[in-house]
Amino acid sequence: MAGYEDLRLRHVALADDIVAQHLERISWSPAQLAAEQLRALRALLGVASARSAWHRERLAAIDLDEVTVEDVEMLPVMTKSDLMNDFDDIVTDPRLGRAVCENHLRDLVGDAYLFDEYHVVASGGSSGHRGVFAYGWEAWATCYASVVRFQLRDWSSDPELAEVPRVAAVVAAANATHISGALGRTFSGTATTRHFLPVTLPLTEIVAGLNELQPTLLQGYSSVLHRLALEGRRGRLHIQPRRINPISEPLTPETRALLQDVWGAPVINGYGMSEGLFAGACAHGLHLPDDLCLVEVVDSRGRATSPGQPGERVLVTNLYNPALPLIRYEVTDEVTIVPGSCPCGSALRRIADPQGRLDDTFVYPDGTIVHPHVFRGVLGQPPTMVEYQVRQTSGGADIAIITDGPIDEVALAEGVAAALQRVGLKRPVVIVDLVAAIDRLSSGKLKRFVPL
Repeated sequence: MAGYEDLRLRHVALADDIVAQHLERISWSPAQLAAEQLRALRALLGVASARSAWHRERLAAIDLDEVTVEDVEMLPVMTKSDLMNDFDDIVTDPRLGRAVCENHLRDLVGDAYLFDEYHVVASGGSSGHRGVFAYGWEAWATCYASVVRFQLRDWSSDPELAEVPRVAAVVAAANATHISGALGRTFSGTATTRHFLPVTLPLTEIVAGLNELQPTLLQGYSSVLHRLALEGRRGRLHIQPRRINPISEPLTPETRALLQDVWGAPVINGYGMSEGLFAGACAHGLHLPDDLCLVEVVDSRGRATSPGQPGERVLVTNLYNPALPLIRYEVTDEVTIVPGSCPCGSALRRIADPQGRLDDTFVYPDGTIVHPHVFRGVLGQPPTMVEYQVRQTSGGADIAIITDGPIDEVALAEGVAAALQRVGLKRPVVIVDLVAAIDRLSSGKLKRFVPL
């Protein structure tokens, strides 16, 4: 078996080779984009039909030589339960059984290859449901290229950054089982120097580490960046990032405003998932990787939504990772396609900042449906609010809060209760507790809304 560092350096070289190609794809014409989607789709379906017993049955009625992108809509939806229950029959390499992948993840200390070829990551679950995803050699490098290409375009197009090194501080997952940690570790030493600060460290240690590193690119979970911006406002965090990149959690309007106010740098939102879909940001919004994934935004009945209309879930077909064919894979993110073309010139579709998942919506016993925005509209207002977590109860909510100054807990509870009444919940009971800390998921993410 080859040593890890030898494999990693080979992977870095591959990534360096293909990043330029993926930069060019940002400016592809609609015709070029459509041609690549069709080519990649037929290649993916061919591999899935030939090597995946699970997909072979589902694709039996499809003429793989004549299939079109539009034909994908006729295929059944693939769920996370399908993936985890039938993992061994879905993968196209029989060595990649679920037990093998789980054992690999369980024993993982740092970044590591499986069979000198694959990368395996897990999603934890901001939705509460675990998923396991395996990437082949080329797919892992493609995934990295999809993450960084818009960042590199942005950096190279700004004359003020011409001589500024890309030194990134990443405040996110502490281990390499999460894709945000694994990708950065594999491809360390490319165009960006990366330093990882585990989100599980005490805040004082993260602040000290950032003060020492002086990053030009600050990347991290949105909830953590919010707290770091408050540390900057208090005068304890002394950095001047040139770009700020929130990842992995919804970026709320109040957090975006705070980051811009404290550091005056562009806030470039990120949207990605362990399934391999990573949007790229330009000055006008987030672009879907339409050259690498087919993305269908659908409503509760699975019908495609129109641009400008919010969807309740997305169906993802990953076109570049045949090791684990994800075809119309359901993700419960609430996404809205932005209508019209983008001034930046890219034909890749734009989406609005995602604001959560369908799983974050509370459904009460009387049928009242409460979107997270109802809570955010109240809890995002107090200037001393640092962090909060809302747990649904049968008749309202228990809310844990962290503040950096005085706050009227009674008035806050009354404000949330009034908001719940306005959307139809009768006699809501809301309790607000001031706490010292809020537990995070194993990935380090904050599960902000916890339904019954």
